Amino acid sequence: MKRPLAFYPLVFLLLFLSVGAAFGGVVLMFNPGFMGATEELLVRSPFSRFFTPGLILFVCNSLLPLVTVFGLWQKPAWPWANALNLYSDRHWAWAFALYSGFSVIIWITVQITMIQFTWLQPAFIAVGLLILICAMTPGLMRHYHR
Repeated sequence: MKRPLAFYPLVFLLLFLSVGAAFGGVVLMFNPGFMGATEELLVRSPFSRFFTPGLILFVCNSLLPLVTVFGLWQKPAWPWANALNLYSDRHWAWAFALYSGFSVIIWITVQITMIQFTWLQPAFIAVGLLILICAMTPGLMRHYHR
């Protein structure tokens, strides 16, 4: 079956998010000073080190979108992924695309409340919103309907 037009920007946005979060997550876990992160950034957070937020960033905003891209492309019938699907009438990968969009929006919103504002934050909020918009297009929703 032919993929809808919104599939391609959605996959691009998910890959963009995945690569950016992989870089950010790994750096936070193993060398936060590389990005200029200092302990004083953690004062308003529940964390005492950067490893845990780096791990959360890596899993939620890098691995999740990467698994989603594979699922959107191949449509595998994975029971574990389907168990996490809140939309029984859609393929799990479609739901995971929504989860990815919400995940990055939540991540950035929490980040804004805890650290100073940077130009990357609105850019990644926009990426999250665009992921949601692409996933919610009628053609893409039909394509992943069961």
